[in-house]
Amino acid sequence: MQRITVVGGGIVGLSSAVALAHAGYVVSVFEVDATRNAASWGNAGHIATEQVAPLSSPASLRSAPGRLFSRGGALDLPLAMIRHWLPFALRMLCASTPARFAQGRAALAPLLASALPAWQRLAAAIGAPELISTEGHFVLWESADSARRGRAAWHAADTGTATFRDATMAELDAIDAINGTPYLDGIRFAGSGQITDLGELATALERALLAAGGRIVRETALITVIDGMASVVGIDSDLVLIAAGARSGALIRAAGHKVPLIAERGYHIRAAADAWPAELPPIVFEDRSMIVTRYRDQVQAASFVEFGAADAAPDAAKWRRLEQHVAALGLPLTGPFTRWIGARPTLPDYLPAIGRSLRAGNLLYAFGHQHLGLTLAPITAELVVALAQGVAPAIDLAAFDVERF
Repeated sequence: MQRITVVGGGIVGLSSAVALAHAGYVVSVFEVDATRNAASWGNAGHIATEQVAPLSSPASLRSAPGRLFSRGGALDLPLAMIRHWLPFALRMLCASTPARFAQGRAALAPLLASALPAWQRLAAAIGAPELISTEGHFVLWESADSARRGRAAWHAADTGTATFRDATMAELDAIDAINGTPYLDGIRFAGSGQITDLGELATALERALLAAGGRIVRETALITVIDGMASVVGIDSDLVLIAAGARSGALIRAAGHKVPLIAERGYHIRAAADAWPAELPPIVFEDRSMIVTRYRDQVQAASFVEFGAADAAPDAAKWRRLEQHVAALGLPLTGPFTRWIGARPTLPDYLPAIGRSLRAGNLLYAFGHQHLGLTLAPITAELVVALAQGVAPAIDLAAFDVERF
């Protein structure tokens, strides 16, 4: 049996490791962090099949000034980290032409169309179908003007296989019952989904990997490339997969790839779920760029797009802003809150990197999924298996080739 070493134990790495183990490979996963602090285990839990349009777009550029954190928005470009985000921003500008945007949307569409079915297959394969909810999600607005603009934007957007309808009065009344702010308008999506508990998902994936004969190595992986073949120091393997999120850019450099990967940092706060209905799907409070998700025993409010260095100190003002949003909306969440920050791995065109290296024949890669890491992990895993087997993937991966940079 062929041996494959997976570098990275986040959602993409673990999903790929399980799929590879079930396909008959001997799998070793290198993940030094056992605390589950990565973005994989602190995100909004939203299977975002509706987000077909890449964020590198003319519309994103036009709206950026009004979305800055200093103006009450969720986008932050910290001056102290300008050396990290300025080169990225220039590349994103080049990737945001109408033609490049159309190409990116066409590339993402088949991935997102396959995302929810792939999640259902993976959940069944690891014996945890209850971790997937397919109840959709809400988008709410707090004023007539924002509702008009928001609804028009969603009607104009490509939402792929996801659909939406007006929220009913009964649904809005049910949401009003848990907070002190009546919502004038909202829509409810169908065809999107949710992970019901991220911690339990991590446990289920690790358990499935071990049951299939894989192993998890709590050490830092050092990748070398000699004579066109990649290896992880200290372990024999036939194939190497880099799926280490925001750390992937530094790792793949060993093969000569220079990847403009940036840490796009998000923040969340969590509180006990005592007063939050268990059946309520995720709610996007669009005026505040915040999504609130109920997990098994906690409720989480998440937001912000902060470009910079993955290991920079967190900005406590962002946690305070989240707490202010929760209070202003009258949400039944009380402190002390658990505070978290995580780094999404983002490339300038907002497309992932999925493929086989042309510089090291046994090196595979799957990273750069930005906001869609959770959403696209299982379909990415299925594509990784095809790459490992040397067969044509079910989805054309040309747009995700790391050599595009």
